[in-house]
Amino acid sequence: MLENYNINNDGLIYQVAKEDFTYDKTYVKERYDTYGELNTYMSNLRLGYIFGSINEPINSILDVGYGNGSFLKTCKKIIPNCFGYDITGYDIPDGCEFIKDWVNLKVDVITFFDVLEHFEDPYVIKDLNAKYVILSFPWCHYISDEWFENWKHRRPNEHLWFFNEKNIFNFAKSTGYEVINYSNVEDTIRGNNSNNQNILTVGLKKI
Repeated sequence: MLENYNINNDGLIYQVAKEDFTYDKTYVKERYDTYGELNTYMSNLRLGYIFGSINEPINSILDVGYGNGSFLKTCKKIIPNCFGYDITGYDIPDGCEFIKDWVNLKVDVITFFDVLEHFEDPYVIKDLNAKYVILSFPWCHYISDEWFENWKHRRPNEHLWFFNEKNIFNFAKSTGYEVINYSNVEDTIRGNNSNNQNILTVGLKKI
């Protein structure tokens, strides 16, 4: 294991100590605004994944880390109550509501797309009042220390937690959820320049 990284009881790799990192509009522009029309494709893909995984009506959804709002704009077309939370300073899309106290909001679904790996404590999801939680993050295969050190998604001080198809089951159990499915569906848009899956998308249901 590389210096300043460790593994917790659920098998999640995490960065032990970190320096401050700023998430603002500049960060969002660098990461998402440059995607252009791909934002729309990704938003539709993600929403389709949610409905395909849950297979029941959705009346409310909260997107944590909504960024430029592309996903919420898509949700608002078919989901009556759309909420969002983000620290970057971007305005929330029209028809959606910004929720500062998002941990205590009761909704059908809460999404964390490219978000939870940035949290100081990803176990915050155990306190959520949602039947379903949808996650996506870099798929950490940890083939070797050398692989991890040179992995494009390691990003010290930005990505603090690392998930894979094994530890996500332990993580779900520890937070009061169960895994209903997982896939690399986002790779169809985001690409994959190796022999391993790039992005892990997971659907969780409260036990």
